[in-house]
Amino acid sequence: MVTRRLALSLPFLAAPALAQSFPERTVRYIVPFPPAGLTDMMARIIGNRLAEVWGKPVVIENRPGGNAMIGADAAAKSPPDGHTLLAITMTHTVNVTLFPNAPYDLLRDLTPISVLGSLPLLVVVNANSPVRSVDELAALARSRTLNAGSSGNGSPPHLGIELFRIASRAGANITHVPYRGGAPSVTDLVAGNLDFMVSNLPECIGQVQAGRLRALATTGETRHRLLPDVPTVREVGMPSLTMTNWTAMLVPSGTPEPIRRQIEEATLRVAREPATAQRIIDAGFDLEARDSAASAAFIRAEVQRWGQLVREAGIRPDA
Repeated sequence: MVTRRLALSLPFLAAPALAQSFPERTVRYIVPFPPAGLTDMMARIIGNRLAEVWGKPVVIENRPGGNAMIGADAAAKSPPDGHTLLAITMTHTVNVTLFPNAPYDLLRDLTPISVLGSLPLLVVVNANSPVRSVDELAALARSRTLNAGSSGNGSPPHLGIELFRIASRAGANITHVPYRGGAPSVTDLVAGNLDFMVSNLPECIGQVQAGRLRALATTGETRHRLLPDVPTVREVGMPSLTMTNWTAMLVPSGTPEPIRRQIEEATLRVAREPATAQRIIDAGFDLEARDSAASAAFIRAEVQRWGQLVREAGIRPDA
């Protein structure tokens, strides 16, 4: 009987031991985007600090491609032992509907640790455009065809265009022009080859501050600290256009709970440290640092919201 009681107690004894020995070796942090982007920057800020706390290297592994699915699939299929972390963005929640035959299931195969930071988008026009408000842009879109650029089908800027199409009641008068990335689309807007964009803030703010583009509104809940004079879409009467891009940390599902809790606690602690928080803000993000439960609920809601829009707008992947 004593032997049986001891055997039954072993799983409970093993759980704390797992957490106490973690990490046992180098932790890899997969970023499914190229280096130097904002998701990569966030991963490096958090990863470098976690390495200091854990006393083990945290190596950023950039694995771009496949609409950010190659890196996500690699993480989903990694051993669930806490030594693989994954950075995702809003793009991954869109992919759930855009790519129904993806090689992994975001909600089944991966578990959220924390939504770390978010960024608004900007409704922008060329500085030489006569349009000076979102109302004027909506009225123009109802009167004639406008070309709106984005960084690709199903990208956050594309979904911003579709939300604007609905809110402005412009219908087929807005032609979506997809590009392979945000930079070339912003370049064409500056050159006068597009009428407007709903652009990721980091991709266009330099052109706004240089006076080449005019920001009509930000899609965030509040005005952005770098553009305090630019109203929110809620302020200008288009609350349905409120949206943010964001980045989160996930681990493979099946990672033992004691290890997941240790990763979560360490991640939230370092993200909220004043020095780390300032680096996150300096990188352009609004600090979120949500716990795992709040992050999971948020990601599920994002999958539902963007899935509905993808279906209603008939969005298809880039050819």
